[in-house]
Amino acid sequence: MAAAVYSEGIGFRDFPWGTSIEEFTASLGAPVSKESYDGLTSLAYENIEVSGYMTFMLVYFSKSGLEGGTYYFLTKDYTELMNCYRSIQLGLMDKYGITALFDEILKEVRPYESAWNLADGYIHLKVNTRRNEPITLWYSSPSLTKKLLGT
Repeated sequence: MAAAVYSEGIGFRDFPWGTSIEEFTASLGAPVSKESYDGLTSLAYENIEVSGYMTFMLVYFSKSGLEGGTYYFLTKDYTELMNCYRSIQLGLMDKYGITALFDEILKEVRPYESAWNLADGYIHLKVNTRRNEPITLWYSSPSLTKKLLGT
């Protein structure tokens, strides 16, 4: 894998950071739920397809607009879970390059966690098979990343 050559245009579902909640919902429709906490409004959507897999999706907005989103992949069994994770991971590596967790031997140091901290966004993919948790894929704007991770 080559180093990331493309890092512009990170957003969520082809929406750039700062997109208004009204513009987002006009395109995707009404969410199944809406909550506000700590200056962020989150919208929940069900049955959203990502790379051929069904997901539950949360989208986060501040007063400045779109700040991030998370996909929770709905897989049927362990085999599908691992196939999904690897498929998503390879797609992200093709687009954004190797990750900070890469050890140069063509495998991740932590094989079930990948992260890309790019100039215009943060992407985090993980699965915890020991806890039977779904695969999560989190996209975050630079401002939300700084708020949540301090980076």
